[in-house]
Amino acid sequence: MTTVSGQANPNEDHAIPQASDHAEPAAGISRWFGVETWSEFARNPLDYWRPRTVRIGVTGLARAGKTVLLTALAATLLAPGALGGRLRRVRLADLGANPLPRFPFAANLAALAADPPRWPDRTDATALLALDLELGRPGLPGRSVRLEFLDYPGEWLLDLPMLVQDFRTWSRATLTRMRTLPSTEASRAFLAFAQALPASTGASDALAQSGHDLYVRALNSLRAEHGLSWLQPGRFMMPGPGAAPAWMAFFPLDNASSLAGLLGERYDAYRQSVRDGLVAPLFGQIDRLVVLADLLGALHTGPAAFEDARAALAAASESLRWQGSWVQAIGALAQGRLPPRTIRRVAYVASKADHVSERQRGNLRALMDALTNGGASPRSIGEGSAQRAAFAVASARCTEDFVWSLDGHPVSAVRGRLLGDHRMTRSYPGEVPDAPPDAAFWTHPFLSLPVFEPARLQDGGRHGIPNIGLDALLGFLLEDLL
Repeated sequence: MTTVSGQANPNEDHAIPQASDHAEPAAGISRWFGVETWSEFARNPLDYWRPRTVRIGVTGLARAGKTVLLTALAATLLAPGALGGRLRRVRLADLGANPLPRFPFAANLAALAADPPRWPDRTDATALLALDLELGRPGLPGRSVRLEFLDYPGEWLLDLPMLVQDFRTWSRATLTRMRTLPSTEASRAFLAFAQALPASTGASDALAQSGHDLYVRALNSLRAEHGLSWLQPGRFMMPGPGAAPAWMAFFPLDNASSLAGLLGERYDAYRQSVRDGLVAPLFGQIDRLVVLADLLGALHTGPAAFEDARAALAAASESLRWQGSWVQAIGALAQGRLPPRTIRRVAYVASKADHVSERQRGNLRALMDALTNGGASPRSIGEGSAQRAAFAVASARCTEDFVWSLDGHPVSAVRGRLLGDHRMTRSYPGEVPDAPPDAAFWTHPFLSLPVFEPARLQDGGRHGIPNIGLDALLGFLLEDLL
């Protein structure tokens, strides 16, 4: 088999070589799709012929690998043989007059294909990546689909629960939780500041700004020093482009002062911005959603970080229970129309699955399932609700499995090149629990979790990026289209 070297041209129109009728079925994604019949085509013939746009939102907790996942998904679809041979043609699509920035796929792929390879820069704002697909189905005519991936900061997703909390309720809950978290110098300084403000404090822009600055420093320190994610408001840690409006200068304050009244007005303005900027464009327009989290990193950091990730995922999961949910109602009110179309499928993805051996990846998937779905089948949540599933994925695989003799006992471990010095290193992080761990688990914490260099791409990414689990993830997301 001849391998084409060099950087793939991301704007090239890819005509996909079709597999022989006698070819062995592709592993992974092809198992999701059975042979379709003419009866399905006969039920909706007009719908079948129309070009269809499907938008997939991709979001996640901080540092979960969202940028690499989006890059790898596009590279997988652009590679020969994608979708089990059902993809006849694919190309990156022009965005036309769409106001959203274009996701930097070409730059990200170039970073992964460099020598030495490097991880792409993380994205800090909404971006869009679109591909035009021509799909073939056994016994049916081909169809055209525009597949849009919407990159959305996970920090902003965690602001959804604020939409149903007034300022006093949110302040009380936020301050109570901050007192129970592992402290930092910045968080102690903010709590002391807020505690010292009496109920007689008058409204003051300067005081509001001072408290806001202290609170933002507290949030950033909790994330940097303790690996926490469940921190609100998310835009305080990842602001949007341009200068911050005056109403961004608020902080939690649990008293009845005039200052609290001013902060409450700004809080309400912030919530309106979330409705206009998140609920309408994200939940009103997407068909399916991917939510990522680095559970291995949380397990490695410790019980506080893990419980924080658990709380963040629980909040996101509850927000996305669309059947009769409050998010659906908010979406309708925000846009002055009937409730938006429901999200058909939600995939919860535990990232960096290549940091543990194959025998541990089933536990990692089960842990994500337990944190977001309680073990229920994606099809058993309720008629009309989103289908849900959990996955363990490595978007760009950077390790290989091997058996390591550790203290005289063979263990399934991984090895890869360390980022920055290119040395091969071995890693056995420990056993991954298949359910939220009890107190006994934390007496034997994860041993190590190195930062690995991406695997070297010999063909510039033209034949995709080595990965774990992307076929299954795409199979779930696109099952009804194929």
